[in-house]
This record gives sequence, structure tokens and C-alpha cells, in this order.
Amino acid sequence: MTQQIPVTVLTGYLGAGKTTLLNRILTEDHGKRYAVIVNEFGEIGVDNDLVVGADEEVFEMNNGCVCCTVRGDLIRVLSGLMKRKGKFDAIVVETTGLADPGPVAQTFFVDDEVKARTKLDSVTTVVDAKHVEARLDDSREAREQIAFADQIILNKTDLVSEAELARVEARLRGLNPLAPIHRAQRSNVPLGTILGRNAFDLERIVDLQPEFLNPAHGEPGHVHDEHCGHDHDHDHHHGHDHGHDHHHHHEGARGHAHQDDIKGVSLSLERPVDGNKFTAWIDKVLADQGPDILRAKGIVDVKGEDRRLVFQAVHMILEGDLQQPWKSDERRWSRAVFIGRNLDAAKLREGFEACAA
Repeated sequence: MTQQIPVTVLTGYLGAGKTTLLNRILTEDHGKRYAVIVNEFGEIGVDNDLVVGADEEVFEMNNGCVCCTVRGDLIRVLSGLMKRKGKFDAIVVETTGLADPGPVAQTFFVDDEVKARTKLDSVTTVVDAKHVEARLDDSREAREQIAFADQIILNKTDLVSEAELARVEARLRGLNPLAPIHRAQRSNVPLGTILGRNAFDLERIVDLQPEFLNPAHGEPGHVHDEHCGHDHDHDHHHGHDHGHDHHHHHEGARGHAHQDDIKGVSLSLERPVDGNKFTAWIDKVLADQGPDILRAKGIVDVKGEDRRLVFQAVHMILEGDLQQPWKSDERRWSRAVFIGRNLDAAKLREGFEACAA
């Protein structure tokens, strides 16, 4: 079995700082060999002096990294890279500023040759702290890129105040309760912290950020998806409105009256789940609502099974597997998060609870 090369899909709006990040990967003396696949070489603005033989599709950089353009099919470009001599430590695929990263991510699950040689490491979204709110207000794609991310690089944090940052982070959380947020200036995140995350590795989904999902909040049946368990952290929501009555933080939580059309719905269940019922239910949810479900992840306690069932989905594509055993002293419970549009939280919760054994 050949070692699979990890692939990071890098997405984000024009001007968010992807170019700066890609230039760092292509020029820094980091001692790794990265391949960077860019959609439009022209708009990336990689400094031509650094490029060896710029008339081809594949450019060898002075630091040993390789940059190539996608003028056609991503699958063709990937198999071309695989045939080159020398191994890559990782591949970074940049998507155009407007693209939904879904189809790019799906490439790594659907093509057998690609699947054999590469594995999706993460979808990483670069966001400009100063302009992201306006982008989110007017662009469906910008909201999808956030909702899709396994991790978010919140860039240009030096251009906004701490209160604005808190408000932006609360809004990003509302769109995606799962992705950790790395604050950065001029895309100065350490490459080692963002490449090689294994975010798509089912075995690594050990813990679904319970502090964001916090099912302890609210009475049973209370729809608590909007706050993502951040209630205990008023400063995040209210950095800008000096402690008004916190009970109404739905309106003020994002500093705007509007509601984003994408949200995270978190589900939890203390009783074990019937494996067959659960499989039938999740298959149906994805078949019916796949295009609207950008991401889903879950850890499920299946009755009669010592190992946890871990799943994740990108649109209709579902991966699931029994992973490591529950520890004897561990709380056994099921939790899942769905991120998408037009999600009926009550209906999802009801369906999930109906899977109880």
C-alpha cells in the first residue's frame, strides 16, 4: 500500500490572504516538499523570479516545492503530480474565490486512483477579519466556504478591534460550530499547525467540540442550535453591547438583526442507538437533503457494540466506520452536528431520537 499524500483544500474569498499563504508555502525554507495546485496562476501573483520554466503547467520552485495550474480536470493534474519523481509531503489545492469547495473535496472520495494515492486532510478557509461580515451578508458562496471548513484562518486580525473580532468569531461559529479558528496577521499561521490536520480521518474525530454543542443548556426539546453552547461566554457575544439583558441574545448575538441562512444543528442522545435504524435514517437524510447539507459529523453509541460509530458526510457522500472502543470510565452518548441550509432542527432531532434502541 503506497503512503497516501495528505491534501489540503484551501478556500476563501479574493483578498482574504490565500495568495500570501500560498506564496509562503512556495518560497519559505520549511524543508518540506509541497505541491500547490492553483486555479488561475495569473491571479495568484507568484513571483516569476522564483519559478523555474514558467511556460509549462508545472513550475518547480527554488525551495523544491512545485506549483501547477488547473486548466482542466483536477483528477488529471493530480495523477500528473503523482507520476513526478520524488515524493511530496503534502498537496495544497486552491479553489477559486467563488467556488463551493464541495465538489473539490468530493474528488478525493469518488475517483479510485486519486483515493489510492491521496487523502483529504482538511478544507481550510481563509477569512479576512475586516471584510468578512460584508461578504457573508451578500454572498452565498462566502457563507458556504465557512460552513464547509474543517478549520478557519481568521486573517488581518490587526485591522479590527477585539470587540469586532469577538463579533466576527461569534458569527463564524453560528455558521460552523465545528471548525477551530486560527487568528492570523498576513497569513502568519505556522504551516505545521494547518497542514497535516487529519480532519477527514474518522479515527481523529474523537471529540465533537462539546463546549460548542453543550447539550446541558436548555430544557429537553429546547432548540439550542443558534447559540452553539456559547451562552456561558457572554463576552464573545456581547463585546459590543455592554451587558444588556442577556436573555435576548438571539437578536444581538451577531451584532446584526439578520439571520444567516446556514446554521449548525447539534443533536445528542444519552440512550444507545439501534445501528440499523440509524443507518437507514442517516442515508435518508442525506438522500433527501444532501445538496443542502454541507457537512455532518457524529459519534454514535450503537447498542451491543463496544466500539464507537463515527461518521462524516460531505453533501451526499457518507463515510462511516466503527472506531476505537469506548473506555470503561467514559460517558457513552451519541452526538452529531449537521451544518447546512433549510435544516429543520426539530425534525432532525426527532429522527435522531427515533433511532434509540
